[in-house]
Amino acid sequence: MKATQSSRPKGSRQRALPFAALLFAMPIAVSPILTAPAHAQFGFGGIVYDPTNYAQNVLTAARSLEQINNQIRSLQNEAQSLINQAKNLANLPYSALQQIQQNVQRTQQLLGQAQNIAFDVQNVDRMFQQQYGSVALSSSDAKLITDARSRWQNTVGGLQDAMRIQAGVVGNIDSNRTQMSNLVSQSQGAQGALQATQAGNQLLALQSQQLSDLIALISANGRAAALTEADRATAADQGREQRRRFLTPGSGYQPGNVQMFGNDN
Repeated sequence: MKATQSSRPKGSRQRALPFAALLFAMPIAVSPILTAPAHAQFGFGGIVYDPTNYAQNVLTAARSLEQINNQIRSLQNEAQSLINQAKNLANLPYSALQQIQQNVQRTQQLLGQAQNIAFDVQNVDRMFQQQYGSVALSSSDAKLITDARSRWQNTVGGLQDAMRIQAGVVGNIDSNRTQMSNLVSQSQGAQGALQATQAGNQLLALQSQQLSDLIALISANGRAAALTEADRATAADQGREQRRRFLTPGSGYQPGNVQMFGNDN
């Protein structure tokens, strides 16, 4: 009996050893399953699909596309800026300066054609004193008549010069009106700062030309008026001298008998 009992526990221990070894080996085999990553991976025909990695790639591509769009917008802004700069540097296709200069030159030519006492500061005093100075007491009657006629010619010439300048200024009005209309249209349709500035400068030049015409007209009228008044003053002085000579005994009027009709006696 003892021999039998001692043999049974020995066999049980022998069977329990493989079972214990299996239990110790199970955690090692099961551990890879328990430590798998949080995201899932799926395999199709040997190809592994990772949704998390795919989402990250899509996000990266979207950010790259946004950067490209920003670069495109930046290039578009730079291109528009260059276009605007080109417009600002574009010249005005219309110019009225040549016509304005011709009008000014025409007025200057009319002023230069002034007769006798011209618009010359250096010579006006000498010529005025020569023509409209005090009547010399020693001048002969013939000299007084000659001087009077010369003064009359100067006065008439001054009036004629003033009328010429008036005609020239009036002739510029129609041309100025056309130029002003064209310049205003160009200014309103200017595509850049340079064109607007050029149109404004030409309008100022046109205004300066009109002011020049006005100054020339006022000067010519003033000259004619001055010559008229000078002629009147000198004529009065000469009249006094001629009256003095006329009333001087022995040189003026001598009374005498005059027979107007035949004497029948």
